[in-house]
Amino acid sequence: MKATLVIKNIGTLITLQGENKARTGKSLEDIGLVENGIIAVQEDKIIYVGQGELPENISVDRETKIIDAKGKTVTPGLIDSHTHLVHGGSRENELAMKLKGVSYLDILAAGGGIHSTMESTQNANFDELYSKAKKSLDTMLSYGVTTVEAKSGYGIEDFDTELKQMEVAKKLDEEHPVNIISTFMGAHAIPKKYEEDPDEFVDIIINEMLPVVANKNLAQFCDVFCEEGVFTVDQSRRILLAARELGMEAKLHADEIKPLGGAELAAEIDCISAEHLIAASDVGIKSMAEKGVIANLLPGTSFNLQTGKFARARDMITEGVPVALSTDYNPGSCPTENLQLIMSFASLIMKLTPEEVITGVTINGAAALGLEDSIGSLEVGKKADIAIFDAPNLEYIIYHFGINHTDIVIKDGKIVYQG
Repeated sequence: MKATLVIKNIGTLITLQGENKARTGKSLEDIGLVENGIIAVQEDKIIYVGQGELPENISVDRETKIIDAKGKTVTPGLIDSHTHLVHGGSRENELAMKLKGVSYLDILAAGGGIHSTMESTQNANFDELYSKAKKSLDTMLSYGVTTVEAKSGYGIEDFDTELKQMEVAKKLDEEHPVNIISTFMGAHAIPKKYEEDPDEFVDIIINEMLPVVANKNLAQFCDVFCEEGVFTVDQSRRILLAARELGMEAKLHADEIKPLGGAELAAEIDCISAEHLIAASDVGIKSMAEKGVIANLLPGTSFNLQTGKFARARDMITEGVPVALSTDYNPGSCPTENLQLIMSFASLIMKLTPEEVITGVTINGAAALGLEDSIGSLEVGKKADIAIFDAPNLEYIIYHFGINHTDIVIKDGKIVYQG
């Protein structure tokens, strides 16, 4: 068996080897650490992971690409499993309001927030959205990210814009090294003209939008913003169950600001993941643990909104909830593509260990996208999505925050980024 790529002399190899499922409790810290590691790849698949030298049954020749990772840290390609990648415009004009303490919901009520991004996204053409999103993907790749989830949600009542967002994501998935997993989020806000009768808009989503998304095969998931002033628990349930009937798995923006019962709903209907969860109740957390719903936590959003409130990650882990971590990259509440910075926030602010953090952006991130069988760990048979960091160990990546530690990124067995 001939290797097409070998990474040798790896100072710190983090494999995340184990069961192909979201990790919980103490297993979050079992990261499969190997010193003086070596990885062999054939085309786009891993054929060997171990220590020291390659076994005799794996050969190399002059065409084999050899990477010496002495003194460096190697991990699975990072997975950013919650983003709003495709959008128009930006919202730096809201910074002054935030500095004065104006809340997200108050900015929204004043016509800012998502309504501003909706207008910018609707006014942008396909090529403009593609170019902007590609630039962000390039940045994400430079931070070691090899798979990204991308939500629609900035067309809302303008369904053509929703479709345009998902079509941009689809084209980027075909043309960019980073894989994109698409989520339909037409239920991101209540359009102003339906504020008096939001159930009418829910009916439109269910009867008119979802069938088209499914027929065009534009999204693997459906997400709903279940929050006070947005979609109720009952409305969210209706939308997600309708999406499931059409073949889309359910995600839920749950209990971000108010303890509305979103975590409980996510458990009730077996969502693959619930997102944000800053205000999740004890009952909701326990329910998620019982059902294995992944908590996709977004510390960058809490940091940027400056509410002082972060999801209770430690309580969730203690209770047995699998935890993933993501940027929530979007133009309003978290305008950053830097997943390494989010990793530092998760550790320094939310008090997660470095081992829990790396699990949250690899195998648990993969599980939040239903991809744990193919990515998220470095094991024989899995895709050769690999990040090499110019850092001696995992702790250093998190400790030395705010910079980019990436040296090389490998996607499907090919080098796609070099720092």
